[in-house]
Amino acid sequence: MTEPSLSLEQKIGQLFFIGIAGPEIDAPTRQLLDEVSPGGICLFARNIKETQQTRILLDELRERLPVTPLLSIDQEGGLVDRLRRVMTPMPAISKIVDATEAAQLAAIISETLRILGFNMDFAPVVDVIDNERAKYSNGLFSRTFGKTKEDVTFLANEFVSSLQAGGIAGCLKHFPGLGASRVDSHEQLPVVEIPESELSEVDLFPYHELLRSSDSHAVMVAHASFPNHRLQETGQNGTLLPSSLSYNFVTTLLRDELLFDGLVITDDLEMGAIVKNYGIGDACKMAVAAGVDMLAICADPNAVREGFLAVLDAVKAGEISAGRIDRSLIRIARVKDGLSQPLPYDTQRLEQLSSEIAVLNQRLNS
Repeated sequence: MTEPSLSLEQKIGQLFFIGIAGPEIDAPTRQLLDEVSPGGICLFARNIKETQQTRILLDELRERLPVTPLLSIDQEGGLVDRLRRVMTPMPAISKIVDATEAAQLAAIISETLRILGFNMDFAPVVDVIDNERAKYSNGLFSRTFGKTKEDVTFLANEFVSSLQAGGIAGCLKHFPGLGASRVDSHEQLPVVEIPESELSEVDLFPYHELLRSSDSHAVMVAHASFPNHRLQETGQNGTLLPSSLSYNFVTTLLRDELLFDGLVITDDLEMGAIVKNYGIGDACKMAVAAGVDMLAICADPNAVREGFLAVLDAVKAGEISAGRIDRSLIRIARVKDGLSQPLPYDTQRLEQLSSEIAVLNQRLNS
């Protein structure tokens, strides 16, 4: 990934995890892909109309890009189920109470995704939500395992181990923890006012355990601020800096203290928590400077271009060093080198997997 065969523009493109407009590669999408050469693409419901169409789309994306892309989806189950149009809707992970169920759901997801052509899943959520935190409207309802940090850690470990055994790279989210947030970061920046001790003992517990004991490939960093934490930074305008743009949270805490040298991805930089406070270009530069490897921009092609050009110009000007980019390219390449190939497209097997989901749903609802 750091070889001279990649131009500087292509190297910068590897740092971008983008969304595309529709269910096929139309002319504007082709132009965007050729301009940016993104390292990753995430599909959403707007991209998924039929199973065979999805496989064709992902195969074409893989063939068009100069470096094998990470091809991901937010396939958690429950409220966040991008495949519900083409497969039996999957259960919410909040209904899962034992290891067998967690592993079974992940095995179904991994096989389904590989048949469709994916190689990554932005799951599982490892935010901790107990009965008190469940009262908050933060967009995480039913998206987390259990009601204790121990339950979250145990079940998430079973899930991600099964997912990755099935050939799909997982991604723990949302670091350092959104369980105590009182607002949805899709709308505005959460200010999580819990004591540092609570964040350390509760919200970081799954990361301490999972990053040490499991082969976790990636972590997604949340857009949130933690004013009572020693590492909380203030931006140039005097406002609290989101964790996704913070050197202290990404590098000092995640890299240095938790010793994670895997792939770090931002949550979608088009969320209200970011766009209402920062321009996309500045946010991308700040995230890279903080130690993030890949920048998620999931909808607007103009935002993708703005972010790409901002980072490219910053590298050309020496504002961001080539060495800093190379360190991220090495981590991205390490994940890509371990990717499994898609399984053969098989309509009959997808129908069988849909039936397995229905049986699991019935058991969890009984």
